Amino acid sequence: MKKISYLGILAVLITAPATAAYSDDQFRSEVLEGLDLVGARANVDKPDAAPGELGLDVYQTADAGYNSDMQMFIPTRMYLRAGAGLNLPFATDSAHRGDVAYDSAGSWTTQIGLGWNLSSYVRTEIDFQESTFNFSDTDDQASYQTVGGMLYFDFARRYVQTGDVTYRRRFVPFMGLGVAAGVYQFDGAGGADGFVIAAPRATLGFNVMLNDLIGIDIMYQYQMMIGNGFGWDVRAGGVDNISNVMASFRVNF
Repeated sequence: MKKISYLGILAVLITAPATAAYSDDQFRSEVLEGLDLVGARANVDKPDAAPGELGLDVYQTADAGYNSDMQMFIPTRMYLRAGAGLNLPFATDSAHRGDVAYDSAGSWTTQIGLGWNLSSYVRTEIDFQESTFNFSDTDDQASYQTVGGMLYFDFARRYVQTGDVTYRRRFVPFMGLGVAAGVYQFDGAGGADGFVIAAPRATLGFNVMLNDLIGIDIMYQYQMMIGNGFGWDVRAGGVDNISNVMASFRVNF
């Protein structure tokens, strides 16, 4: 019985080098052919691992702490705007009653709008603004309603990807160009009123994001006014300049 066992062990030892030699030749042939080709052919019918699956097998995750600037971002297509602004008397033309000038004093504007995010840098927007003008040394007021179209250009990309991490900029400056048209009316006898033709509008400001969807825009807005005069008992026509500082919420969706 022992002789049979010894003979079996001897047979295994004799055939082992032959088997090893065969495996070595196969390995050499695979290397010469290309391991990528051999692997692709062997796994052609096997599904690929889902992205990140291999990483979960190899690495152990740990809590790195919460950071509001590092989270998943789903791009938004549109946004709503709502806000108000104050008129800048030193950068706004005075109203006139004959030869007497009345500076703007305590004038203000409200604004609502609907916008579209065209790209990481460009936005377009349609808005409605209503302005109430008060003037020094007179109780008469003026109202001004416009519908405008704007094209905004952000000076920095809102979301920046670094490797596998996407972070959000909190502060993004921007500028805007567009036109507006509407109606206006000066209260009191001889007050100018009528339709304002499409006149240039320009803005310069910055955005501060509170979270992924809600931000605050602070901007200077210049509006050219081309109508039937600006004041009381004034000739029709002419160009007047209106400047506001605007603050509004921008809600993306």
